Amino acid sequence: MSDSASYIEKSPTADAETSDEEQRDVQDALRSIQATLQKLRGCSDDERNILQNDFMQLEQLLDKLSNGRVEIVVFGEISTGKSALINALIGDQVASVDVQGGWTTEVGKVEWGTCEYRVPGFADSSVTLVDTPGINEVAGEDRAERAREAARRADLILYVTDSDLNETEYVALLDLLGQSKPVIVILNKVDLYSPEQRSRLLQVLCHERLNDILPEGQFVTSSADPREVEFVVESVDGTTRSEWRKPKPDVDELKAKILELLEKDGLELVTLSAAMYAADKSDRIASIRIRMRKKQADQLIMKFAAVKAAAVALNPAGWADMVGGTAVDVLMIVTLGRLYGIKVSWKNAAKLAQSIVKAAGLVLLPEWIIGISSAMFKTLTGGLGTVLTAVPQGAGAGFGSYIVGHAAQYYFEHSASWGEDGPKTVVKRILDETDKTSVIAQLKAEIQRKLNTNKHAS
Repeated sequence: MSDSASYIEKSPTADAETSDEEQRDVQDALRSIQATLQKLRGCSDDERNILQNDFMQLEQLLDKLSNGRVEIVVFGEISTGKSALINALIGDQVASVDVQGGWTTEVGKVEWGTCEYRVPGFADSSVTLVDTPGINEVAGEDRAERAREAARRADLILYVTDSDLNETEYVALLDLLGQSKPVIVILNKVDLYSPEQRSRLLQVLCHERLNDILPEGQFVTSSADPREVEFVVESVDGTTRSEWRKPKPDVDELKAKILELLEKDGLELVTLSAAMYAADKSDRIASIRIRMRKKQADQLIMKFAAVKAAAVALNPAGWADMVGGTAVDVLMIVTLGRLYGIKVSWKNAAKLAQSIVKAAGLVLLPEWIIGISSAMFKTLTGGLGTVLTAVPQGAGAGFGSYIVGHAAQYYFEHSASWGEDGPKTVVKRILDETDKTSVIAQLKAEIQRKLNTNKHAS
């Protein structure tokens, strides 16, 4: 993992082409990526293993923004001419073109060296064209995810069709427009249509399909790989012969539209795209961390609750079992704090446990009554009453520990804060959401198992 703080030093300095506000936007975007990377570094080993690909993507994004690279991503159904369009823009055969549909199986990138655009303030700025698999690939979920990732990184999206939009194309286009990136829709292969057909198709696309969803002026036509045309060649002696020639690709309208958008908003597109991508990744990291830590926390809480239930149930000393049970709660809180990256002292853990118990108040009164009366009974009988009190007392103690654990979990999940709710509201919500019968049944089963394997239990 490289020290990506150095990227901020490489960002452009203000010049005649970039305003102070634009410079601040670049710095803010760089810092947002850096902050997200810092979140990743604070993850546990298990979390980092799952998020390893996210870290790599963020590092690449940081490099992209630092060098002012614009990424233009091309989408469309199989055989609409995406690869041919890239070749026509580049002016060379750099992307694979095949008569068989589905030829593009990976996300491919190529630098558009003849673009003639540079992001203001970035001396090494460049524009990259990104080809993606067809949106209607069969059994291509893996490819589809790579295409969606390319869209999230994109600064500008080209959407290619060669006819009226079908349902799959229309839904995919709506999804791309929802990415909050500029989208240019291209009707490719217009050379295949007669003037009348072309006029009717443009009418349908512009005034029926795209009128309400696409900003005005972001629809163009092209002929990226025109079909051969028959020419009649007349010789000097008056004889004629037919000759098939392939016209040059016609992508001038598209190139002009791309350059128009870049010249107007190029730097803003790059910085906004980077900031949005970093925010999306930050949300994903937070979601995964919460989900993984919640699973681990749930397991820890049930484990400690079972330990406390068994310890209290099998301890013949009436009051000593209650003291030992409190120690289990404190250790559980310290362990949960460590899981959430928060260091908690035993003293503070004890205070937190007390505040939770106090917040529970009368709600856990039946469990407290059972615990106290069982302790008194064991004391009066010199410990002989343990066999009678074990299961109800232990289950009640374990359930109390279960509630304390989940309340502490909430507290740590919210950065060691109860927020606006307060502990009473949190405890009440946990109790409302808890299947008490199920939890008690699990704890009783654990106590019974301990009794069955304890040779001194009789």
